[in-house]
Amino acid sequence: MIALLKKEIKIFFGTLIGYLIIAIFLLVNGVFLWSNSSSFNILDYGYANLEMFFSLSPLLLLVFIPAISMRVFSEEFNVGTIEILITKPISIFYIVFAKYLSVFLLSTLSILPTITYVISIYYLGDVVGNLDLPSILGSYLGLLLLSNIFCAISVFASSLSSNQIISFIIGIILCLLFYYGFDFLSELSVFQSFDLMIQKFGIAYHYNDMSKGLLKFSDVIYFVSITFLFLKMSEKLVYNRIR
Repeated sequence: MIALLKKEIKIFFGTLIGYLIIAIFLLVNGVFLWSNSSSFNILDYGYANLEMFFSLSPLLLLVFIPAISMRVFSEEFNVGTIEILITKPISIFYIVFAKYLSVFLLSTLSILPTITYVISIYYLGDVVGNLDLPSILGSYLGLLLLSNIFCAISVFASSLSSNQIISFIIGIILCLLFYYGFDFLSELSVFQSFDLMIQKFGIAYHYNDMSKGLLKFSDVIYFVSITFLFLKMSEKLVYNRIR
């Protein structure tokens, strides 16, 4: 599994596309958070925190993560190397897990440079160091859990099609549905009596508190459970496609 993980990361950084995707993610983040014309501008927010960053990140990640994961299975199916891969002494689940883990590591690597935002806010406040660092740390853990679930969903999307573009589009749609879809359903009058219950099925309900540094065990369980569900679904789908 480690060999497959290294292979996936090596393929991603083997071309300029890998570096370009990460650069675009960081550039868009920077433009939105530090530009005077942006509604997410940290400097205009008036408070020494990164609430704007953690509010913006889900919107960027639900596009960025499907972009870096669209090829993980689509390419294998398209060129026929999946048959070679399954002959290796490794179970289908561990193949799925290795590919998912490679995407998660890449997304984490892309998020890490944003630590510079913390340093900037730390020194730019009216009082240097007047920053709730434990809360920000909790928010970053929430962001990693969010990227974790988007990675699992996007890997599942990649296993649905041999076409990378189609996998990319499906990944975005699924991430959107799981992030915003349940909130939208809860607002419909027909579901008014069950609005809170429906919201709890969505990612946004669990991420909103975490983005403010409030980590609850139930939220962590939700993210881990949904991630595992999509990994198992990917395993089943890959198994059915190679039969």
